[in-house]
Amino acid sequence: MSVDGILNVLKPAGKTSFAVVSFVRRWSGERRVGHAGTLDPDASGVLVVCLGQATRIVEYLADAEKAYRAEIELGVTTDTYDAAGRVSSTCDPSSVTEDEVRRVLESFRGQVRQIPPMHSAVHYKGRRLYELARKGIEVDREPRQVEISRLQLLAWEPPLVTVELDCSGGTYVRSLAHDIGVALGCGAHLRRLVRLRSGSFRIDAAVPLEALEESFRRGDWQSHLHPMDEVLVGWPAAVLDVEREALVRRGVDVELQFAEEGDQVAGRCRAYGSDGHFLAVLVKTEGGLWHPEKVFRARCSEARRLPPP
Repeated sequence: MSVDGILNVLKPAGKTSFAVVSFVRRWSGERRVGHAGTLDPDASGVLVVCLGQATRIVEYLADAEKAYRAEIELGVTTDTYDAAGRVSSTCDPSSVTEDEVRRVLESFRGQVRQIPPMHSAVHYKGRRLYELARKGIEVDREPRQVEISRLQLLAWEPPLVTVELDCSGGTYVRSLAHDIGVALGCGAHLRRLVRLRSGSFRIDAAVPLEALEESFRRGDWQSHLHPMDEVLVGWPAAVLDVEREALVRRGVDVELQFAEEGDQVAGRCRAYGSDGHFLAVLVKTEGGLWHPEKVFRARCSEARRLPPP
C-alpha cells in the first residue's frame, strides 16, 4: 500500500538530509521518499519530506522561497564557507563597524549573482562539486542568479553577525556569508544556519525528528501528513467532469476556462476529479488547451506502526 503526502520535519543539526529521508523511508515502509531542498548537515530547521506520489511534485517545491536565520563569523574564512571546513585565512575584523555591515547587507538585497561553493551538490561534467573538492580539485563555477528579497540584521555582536533572510530556491547562504566577508574586507564564514521556512512550511509547525519517530511507534504519524496538493494552493484549480477526467487520465489535452486568466502560475493549474480527489497538474499549451503534465491515482494509504524500542 502506498502513502502519499508531505511531512514538515524539524531537522536537527548533525544529521544529513539524506539520513532523515532514510529514517522516514524505514519507519513508513514507503519506498518512494525524497526531500525538497537539501539542508547542510550542521544546519537545522525545516526539511520538507515527500512520500509516495508526492515525490513527483518535488520540482515545484525545490524552487519555493526559503527563509533562514544565519549567524556569520567575521575574520575567519574556510574552504567550505561554513564552520565545518578547514580555516583558509584569518583577519582581524575589529575595525568593522555596524554601519558598514548594514551598508554591505543592503548591497546584497535584490537580484544577486552567486557562485556555488565547491563543497556543494552542484553537478560539473557529471560529477558533484563536493566530490572534486574532497580530492583537492577546484574548478570554475558559473555564477547563478538568485534573489534575496529580505536581508535583515538581527544582532551585531562582533565578530558575530546574525541575519534573517528570505530568498529564492537555490540560494547558498554559505556563499552569501563568504561574499559578505569579502565585501567587508575581513573574510567570513557561516557559523550557524536555521531554515525558518520552505514555501508554505514553517518551523513553528515542523515536527522534531524524535517526536516523529515516537509518532510512528504509536501508529498515529499520518496525523502529521500534509496533502500533496497543499503546496499548490496558489495555483488555479479546476474540478473536471467525468468525461474530461477520463481524457486527462489518458493523457489527452482538455479545454478549461478560468475567471482569472492572468492569475495562472507559470501556465499551470491543479485539476481535481469529479469526486474531489487531486487528479493532475495541467500545463497550458500554445494552442490554449491544458495538457496533463502529471497525473495521480486516487490516494491509498496504510497506517504503519514501529515496534517498541
